[in-house]
Amino acid sequence: MVLEVLKLVRNYWAATLVPMGLVIGWWLDRRNDSFLTTCRNRSALYKRELKPGEEFTWK
Repeated sequence: MVLEVLKLVRNYWAATLVPMGLVIGWWLDRRNDSFLTTCRNRSALYKRELKPGEEFTWK
């Protein structure tokens, strides 16, 4: 099974590695976005609570 997969990757490396790179890049981008939203409006950085009715500076 593993040898068959390696054989397919060797024969069709562009058709297999390019989509894998896109998926991994998409996953890393989503992970980075989720980290950045935790620091939104600096409330997590400075331990400041938002005032009632106060909007986020970015969404």
